[in-house]
Amino acid sequence: MRAVRFHEYGDETVLRVEEVPDPQPGEGEVVVRVVAAGVNPGEASIRSGAMREMFPAEFPEGQGSDLAGVVAAVGPGVAHVQTGEAVIGLSDGRNAQAELALLPADRVVPKPDALPWDVAATLYVGGTTALAMLQAVPVQAGDTAVVAGAAGGVGVFLTQLAVGTGARVIAVAGEANHGWLREHGAEPVSYGDGLEQRLREAAPDGVTAFYDCFGHGYTDLAIALGVPAERVDTIIDFAAVERLGVQGKGMAALDDPAAGVAQLAAIASQGGFEVPIKARHPLDEVQEAYRGLAARSGLGEVVLQVSKP
Repeated sequence: MRAVRFHEYGDETVLRVEEVPDPQPGEGEVVVRVVAAGVNPGEASIRSGAMREMFPAEFPEGQGSDLAGVVAAVGPGVAHVQTGEAVIGLSDGRNAQAELALLPADRVVPKPDALPWDVAATLYVGGTTALAMLQAVPVQAGDTAVVAGAAGGVGVFLTQLAVGTGARVIAVAGEANHGWLREHGAEPVSYGDGLEQRLREAAPDGVTAFYDCFGHGYTDLAIALGVPAERVDTIIDFAAVERLGVQGKGMAALDDPAAGVAQLAAIASQGGFEVPIKARHPLDEVQEAYRGLAARSGLGEVVLQVSKP
């Protein structure tokens, strides 16, 4: 099979698509023929070496976490997953960006027929991260929440889910994405110089929750706005967790990510929220996919289209 690999830390140019042996499922494992795979910032941080102390690479290293595909083989002891079943999966082994992915059977959930493959491939990382942030800092009617990075891969989930609670959601994003955010129930505010004043004007009675999906000082802004540290959650500015006492809860904080994905898949397949896909690339264009991701512009998710369903 063909799989994305890298043999040293670096930017996206270290990525290669190479032939590697087909995986064979062991006890409690399945092999999934990947149709689509997600492209996420955390993977780029691992590949660059920025997270080598927390997630060291073992060269040659694979890449990719979330995927959607069809079960190609089932190992001993697996009863709830069948060969030929369409599934959504999560790889802890950094091997989702490949034609075949070996996964624990408890990391796959059924894919609803109505759910597009590329959308399904974004739910495990982006979707469950948004669920975890709302679990860390819950909101409801009467709350005013700010989402920084509202048009990004996690932000598009978080914004819509927060709107669904009945809270007022102020979405920080570029002007090109304001129309989409407004259509989905949020109140967009442009980032950049003067943002603190714009937020104070938009929420004269104060902000009760702040979600940072972007970094670059947004946690400091939240504290400056008077948001209590325990009502601020960041998935990127981990230094601020120590420095300011804010929360740093992401997808790892969920007790049952698979149940969360199943919930999101059901909601999305019934039109409960939209997942915009800003770029689709074949496996051979993995470098271009991460180059586009690094630009941190546009609306929604980047996916690799690995095979035809």
